[in-house]
Amino acid sequence: MSEDLEFAFALVLSGASIGLMYSLIALGFVLVYKATDAINFAQGEFVMLAGLIVVTALGFEAPLIAAVVVVVLAMIGFSFGLEKVVLRPLLGRPVVAVIMATIGVAAVLRGWGPLIFGIETRNLPLPIGDEPIAIGPASLPPIQVVGAAVALLFFVVFNWFFKKSRMGVAMRAVADNQQVAQAMGINVERYFALAWAMAGIVSALGGVVWGSMLGVDVQLALVGLKVFPVVILGGLDSIGGALVGGLIIGIVESLAAGYLDPYVGGGTKDFAPYVLMILVLMVRPYGIFGRRQIERV
Repeated sequence: MSEDLEFAFALVLSGASIGLMYSLIALGFVLVYKATDAINFAQGEFVMLAGLIVVTALGFEAPLIAAVVVVVLAMIGFSFGLEKVVLRPLLGRPVVAVIMATIGVAAVLRGWGPLIFGIETRNLPLPIGDEPIAIGPASLPPIQVVGAAVALLFFVVFNWFFKKSRMGVAMRAVADNQQVAQAMGINVERYFALAWAMAGIVSALGGVVWGSMLGVDVQLALVGLKVFPVVILGGLDSIGGALVGGLIIGIVESLAAGYLDPYVGGGTKDFAPYVLMILVLMVRPYGIFGRRQIERV
């Protein structure tokens, strides 16, 4: 394999692994949107909060497994509480009300997180070593390989849940039409809460993976903005779209950094996903795998 092909392969492989990690966070957006038709603009702050809880638990010398269990339970409880106290009273209100509520929650978490947990950047060590893992001519940091594997595993789990389990089918019914689902005896409020709890689990895992790679501080919340093009590109209501969108965005970022940064001085990977997102929206406003919504008037 020539050096140019090896370089391109390394960029694509690195981008794909990062893209899978993006997809894990994007899954939180999709789960909430599928059930409630609302976008959770606090998803990045959920990841930040999860990372802060993990490093705090580790600071008390808790084993890593115990710390992960604690953060998963904490994020489930936080998501349940948020849905019941803040979002449930907004049922039946315009969707923009829920969106503004999540933006408010994001602002509160960004403000109170550093006050409670501190402002310093803290490391989140995982027992996976630092030696790069060779895959063909490419070498990847172990955290990227672990993060990609975790993302793939949970995509398989959630795909099975939505297609095969009774609760998953009920959630799909709620997402399709809340009024009809309620008329059929489905407790819509319960499945709203379940969707937020699942988003909390995804955020907990994302906080561990991304916190280990970037360090844990308030800036970890910016992962939510990085993931937004993934969700829009793949389709807000598509789990498969989140996976494919993450892979596309990760690879585009990596190729832009590898081929364009040397000529422009850097920074192209920060805006290239948004340029791609705009171009796709011009052709498919509902995303690559998003469901076209037709309203009769």
